[in-house]
Amino acid sequence: MDNRPIGVMDSGLGGLSVIRVLREEMPHESIIFVGDQGNFPYGIKTREQIQKLALRIGRFLVTKQVKLMIIACNTATAAAFQLLQEQLPIPVIGVIEPGARAAVQHQYDKIGVIGTESTIKNGAYKKTLTKLDPSVTVISHPTQPLVSIVEHGQTGTIIAQNAVNKELQVFEGQAIQALILGCTHFPFLQKEISNKLGANIQLIDPAFETIRQARNLLTSEKRLSNNPSPIIDLYSTGDVNELIAGAQKWLPNGYTKCDHIKLDKEG
Repeated sequence: MDNRPIGVMDSGLGGLSVIRVLREEMPHESIIFVGDQGNFPYGIKTREQIQKLALRIGRFLVTKQVKLMIIACNTATAAAFQLLQEQLPIPVIGVIEPGARAAVQHQYDKIGVIGTESTIKNGAYKKTLTKLDPSVTVISHPTQPLVSIVEHGQTGTIIAQNAVNKELQVFEGQAIQALILGCTHFPFLQKEISNKLGANIQLIDPAFETIRQARNLLTSEKRLSNNPSPIIDLYSTGDVNELIAGAQKWLPNGYTKCDHIKLDKEG
């Protein structure tokens, strides 16, 4: 047993969608989350900028004695996953390969992917999907504006539905069978996305396969927690009130604390 916390990072509030699944699947695990809202959005930054930001957060989480780090951000996974694996003294799990694996196991012929500008430009999902299944057709499209819809607490509104309708127009007539939600913000827009695409399109949230991978790793190394009262500590590098509002909305079981944090620029 290992009661040390699991570290989770994201560019903003999207990582809460991964924490939600983590808490459902591993209720005894403590969590330390950093939402880098002070540097939001990651999706329009360069690879080098994202790497520096992600590494800074990773090093902070290491000081908090986490036993595992989950990059709950597709953009950061695409840009910095390998670097964090090399630089940090703990296991690191990203969301892209688990998301792609969850999609191909259903043997779809045509899969859509939505994500930030950076994630789509990087081509990480398309590369991973075609590596896992060379026969699959992948249609990727950047939907950067949807990230801000979630960050600004506009889910469930006409504004959100109109934005989704506009951003997903590209998939009309494409006959995709599934859509990978290639940004951890997007699971909070599942209702609007289903309204646009129809109930027959399978929406794939990479969080479930990501958490399954984390659980399997900790189980194999006998490092699962048995803590009856796990902590959920949330940190924001930006406006902590936005993180509090998001946590109150999307973490039904609450959290231990939510604070602003200023990370050292040298990591």
